[in-house]
Amino acid sequence: MTRSRVSYKLLLFAAVATLSSCQDRGFIAPPPQALGATLNTTTSEQHPRLSYSGRYLVFASDRHSTRGIFVYDLQRRKLVPLPKLNQAGKFQDQPDISADGRYIVYRSEESGKSDIWVYDRQTTQRENITKNILGDVRHPTIGGNGRFIAFEINRSGQWDIEIYDRGIGVDLSLPPEPPAPSP
Repeated sequence: MTRSRVSYKLLLFAAVATLSSCQDRGFIAPPPQALGATLNTTTSEQHPRLSYSGRYLVFASDRHSTRGIFVYDLQRRKLVPLPKLNQAGKFQDQPDISADGRYIVYRSEESGKSDIWVYDRQTTQRENITKNILGDVRHPTIGGNGRFIAFEINRSGQWDIEIYDRGIGVDLSLPPEPPAPSP
């Protein structure tokens, strides 16, 4: 056997060994399934955002024949009910979630134009924070404690950043306290 042939065989063996040792380590998402209470379906799932602790995952999906917002609880491995959030026949998209998963901010076209909405999972109340703003809005994000919301706005042909302060009276969304060390 020539030296180049031995080198080729060693290289081939190394490549096969490397490929066969590759595993999907750390992946916890289930494979796509038929519609149901699972994370992935055979429809489009987009714009994933995790809460601070990584317990909740908010995302947009086309699973009910229209774009809607969903929250998946990674501890319980199931979808979380979101009463009053998704409006039938309306387009909800581009979600983000606060630190403890209480508040969800998203873009919706419920009033005939793009608006930014905040949904409180605890009270199931929704608030349109851009209803009086002229211009197009997109890509909202919410601060960890739920007080500040930033988004892009186009009032005159240029995209700018807007920051909305929900005020000092808002119930804050804080990550859970870590457990106290054992004595």
